[in-house]
Amino acid sequence: MSASSRPVAAEVVLRPMLEADAGAVLDIDRQVHLDPWSPDFLVGQLAAVDRWHHVVADRNGDIVGHAALTVVADEGHVATVSVRPDEQGAGTGGRLLGDLCRFAVERGLAALTLEVRSSNRRAIELYRRFGFAPAGVRPAYFAGVQDETAEDALVMWVHDIAEPAFLGRVEAAEQAGAMA
Repeated sequence: MSASSRPVAAEVVLRPMLEADAGAVLDIDRQVHLDPWSPDFLVGQLAAVDRWHHVVADRNGDIVGHAALTVVADEGHVATVSVRPDEQGAGTGGRLLGDLCRFAVERGLAALTLEVRSSNRRAIELYRRFGFAPAGVRPAYFAGVQDETAEDALVMWVHDIAEPAFLGRVEAAEQAGAMA
């Protein structure tokens, strides 16, 4: 897709995920993940509102991406940031991640963490723009049922989310992604 025909993330509205969105979210996951979540697991997360924050990217009723964060004690774990392949590169992933970051700050969390496939350079660069830094490797972490070639996960953390500069960095990262 050329840059001129690429969808614009600004046209996308972020909103809380509803159970009715599960089919579209699972469809995106089947397109971008080798071992997507099961419908029961996803719906169970939606019911655990004290532990999970789910958001979707909606363009005129069409779900083009989603993200989820789980709260564990005083930390947030970015469980997923997924954007439909034909929508990637327009800044939607950055907007979704920005929503998770703002939620973490509002919730008073101390830090954020995630695992990303070590080969997923595009995602790693997105996370770096938000201040996530590599902290270790989980060998063969991504070895799902359909994934015959296990892949290491790069573990990334951001610890300064209580600092005022963090939200400024989030906003700058979102803007940079929208202009990419």
